[in-house]
Amino acid sequence: MGSEGPKSLTIHVTGFKKFHGVAQNPTETTVNNLKDYVEKRGLPAGVTLGSCTVLETAGEGGLPTLLKVIEESSSGNSPNNGQVIWLHLGVNSGATKFAIERLAVNEATFRCADELGWQPQRLPIVPEDGGINQMRKTSCSTESILEFLKKKGFEVTMSDDAGRFVCNYVYYHSLRLAEQKGHKCLFVHVPTFNRMNKEKQMEFVAALLEAIASTC
Repeated sequence: MGSEGPKSLTIHVTGFKKFHGVAQNPTETTVNNLKDYVEKRGLPAGVTLGSCTVLETAGEGGLPTLLKVIEESSSGNSPNNGQVIWLHLGVNSGATKFAIERLAVNEATFRCADELGWQPQRLPIVPEDGGINQMRKTSCSTESILEFLKKKGFEVTMSDDAGRFVCNYVYYHSLRLAEQKGHKCLFVHVPTFNRMNKEKQMEFVAALLEAIASTC
């Protein structure tokens, strides 16, 4: 009975500060500049860029901040009660491509202490979920997102291993909260600026927002 118009979608984005071995985290730069970049470039109809937050690269000690920003952004919800998506960006210092992470594992085994000095070994992230082999998968259409980005010319791959460090820790908690709230969540790893320059990474994240909007 007539067009329903464009769907309403709000995408909230987080990145991380520096950590051991990575003096400049590209996701901090990208997230801090994303609003201005998107304002000039524009987004598809019905899509809103919500909060852009840079998190401490910490697990347990950084969790209250993560929960706070998710709660604050969720309470406002998106226009007309539309879809809410959490997009988390992290750096993989050894990567040469962007990587879409399909899942997170309920295991914290940090190869080095996080920025607040915590270094768990084989601990379940959420004990009530079960053991360290428990997994949570994103409900975003990862294959469609991958195809969209490849058609745009980006070097991007799919991954089933977000590591066991802070990226995986944040992703697991966020996937759990997203399920509880009826939202969606996605984690994407990026290379360092030495391997992929700032402008290319800004272009990628803007295209990633479009990909999410067209597929989720």
